[in-house]
Amino acid sequence: MGSRRQTNQRRKPGNGRGVAASISSGREFRTQYIRRRSQLLRENAKAGHPPALRRQYLRLRGQLLGQRYGPLSEPGSARAYSNSIVRSSRTTLDRMEDFEDDPRALGARGHRRSVSRGSYQLQAQMNRAVYEDRPPGSVVPTSVAEASRAMAGDTSLSENYAFAGMYHVFDQHVDEAVPRVRFANDDRHRLACCSLDGSISLCQLVPAPPTVLHVLRGHTRGVSDFAWSLSNDILVSTSLDATMRIWASEDGRCIREIPDPDGAELLCCTFQPVNNNLTVVGNAKHNVHVMNISTGKKVKGGSSKLTGRVLALSFDAPGRLLWAGDDRGSVFSFLFDMATGKLTKAKRLVVHEGSPVTSISARSWVSREARDPSLLINACLNKLLLYRVVDNEGALQLKRSFPIEQSSHPVRSIFCPLMSFRQGACVVTGSEDMCVHFFDVERAAKAAVNKLQGHSAPVLDVSFNCDESLLASSDASGMVIVWRREQK
Repeated sequence: MGSRRQTNQRRKPGNGRGVAASISSGREFRTQYIRRRSQLLRENAKAGHPPALRRQYLRLRGQLLGQRYGPLSEPGSARAYSNSIVRSSRTTLDRMEDFEDDPRALGARGHRRSVSRGSYQLQAQMNRAVYEDRPPGSVVPTSVAEASRAMAGDTSLSENYAFAGMYHVFDQHVDEAVPRVRFANDDRHRLACCSLDGSISLCQLVPAPPTVLHVLRGHTRGVSDFAWSLSNDILVSTSLDATMRIWASEDGRCIREIPDPDGAELLCCTFQPVNNNLTVVGNAKHNVHVMNISTGKKVKGGSSKLTGRVLALSFDAPGRLLWAGDDRGSVFSFLFDMATGKLTKAKRLVVHEGSPVTSISARSWVSREARDPSLLINACLNKLLLYRVVDNEGALQLKRSFPIEQSSHPVRSIFCPLMSFRQGACVVTGSEDMCVHFFDVERAAKAAVNKLQGHSAPVLDVSFNCDESLLASSDASGMVIVWRREQK
């Protein structure tokens, strides 16, 4: 109490400059609060508790928190969403400008946040333990689940993925394929798509009518892939013209053009999920490169060679594992060094010799129905493949497959963002039969949940917005359709 009275006395008007500084700077107040809190925690620690009792308390506390909130958070969860809000307060573009002011400020590391390096095996065990403790027929009771059920409705999976029809059709890229369409992160109404005509469109769906805000031009050949940064302030694109470009999403200007280190066609790209200063690209000369977008140079030790042209890339949520697929049917896993950006080749899986791997999507599930970290793969086999991640080095084990039509086109698939909190778990894929297919990965028989018809060419990519109210799909003729889900 004495310390508290002294603190209050320092805040009185009579204290002059000290009070003015405290009022003018919330940062100083936060620092003072943190110091006082740490002091109180140290005083409580000195009071002493039997070590065995404290260990027991921490163990029980961990179990209760795991049962109440789930062992790990998912991308798209409330925790991940709040983190994205914090990250957006300091955008990727801000960090790039800081680096240009002082190149020594970042080095290869850039701005990083701490990440748990927990075992995949331990994660699966924890998820199963939570499941086994629940009554039969119930889902893991997380706070996020309540919000997810409110958006999805307490209906069957088939009813959840019933669609009312087309919300809008974008045709600005007609006559050239649109290989990639993506909603912005944690966004309901902002959409981007790239085309083999060499341009990228940034679209806004609300307010009506939906409009094309910007068309990003600069690549001299087709755009093969692009990705949004976590804060959505920039996009990175790769092209058959052997360059990658960094774009500002606000006004569509090109910030930087970076040539491929090998001078080869660039076929795919992805941001490192916890350090958006680093982007991984795959090229036609069989190489994967980690690129620092602030310097425009590849990271030392951040390159590796595959057996074929690199067509697909995906990180796990913590950014510790990277998978890359090539046009000869192999999927490689790499350990990613969070401090340096170095890649270490870990495992190789031959999905099917000679069958191009056109899409890889990683997801760590925390639910009763689908408890293990998993990978969704398209590989020109007329099947959509679901693999289980079985160890810390990214080794894969086939879990099941789903029938689609894909023998030659670069078809992609996704996990539904809210599926972890439902009775069932759904994935969506394009197909060469000109349809969008939905499958329940936990349904033993008749896994097909829905099929959307409306395209007049093979469907190449699909993307949900953050609350699953809208789904976008693109096809080989350049058409992009935005579908509206029925409201229950």
